[in-house]
Amino acid sequence: MSFRIRGLPAAPFEHLLPLSDAALKAQGIQRLIIREPDSAPCRISLQDAAVGERVLLLNHAHHASSSLYAASGPIFIRESARETFDAMNQVPRALRLRLLSVRAYAAHGDMVDADVCEGAQLETLISRFFQQADAQFLHVHHARRGCYACRIDRA
Repeated sequence: MSFRIRGLPAAPFEHLLPLSDAALKAQGIQRLIIREPDSAPCRISLQDAAVGERVLLLNHAHHASSSLYAASGPIFIRESARETFDAMNQVPRALRLRLLSVRAYAAHGDMVDADVCEGAQLETLISRFFQQADAQFLHVHHARRGCYACRIDRA
């Protein structure tokens, strides 16, 4: 079954990039310099930030819905990220490396199914969920930390 994985658009975060650390902190946002590889997956590019790269850590409403399942949580944004990951039937490396929690949602925003898988098995879970007629889109989270990763749609 065909699917489309998308990162977040860069535009809503661009106004944060020139802000000072103090101005970011006043909004509950942290600027960090990455010290370990594969430790800060960007939600725009769906790439891990490189060692020495600057990222923003902020709260994001990834499921802004009127349903009971509305949710927000912390995400990393690479300051250098300009292009949103948007690909058909391709799982980015940053997802392949991690244990994932995948949640299937109906069009109105209610969760209809959920499971956990290793990133290498993500396509199998996508296919299983999209065989359900009421599963209209998926949200992927990093299972260990619980952070939102990306959205997957039927294609």
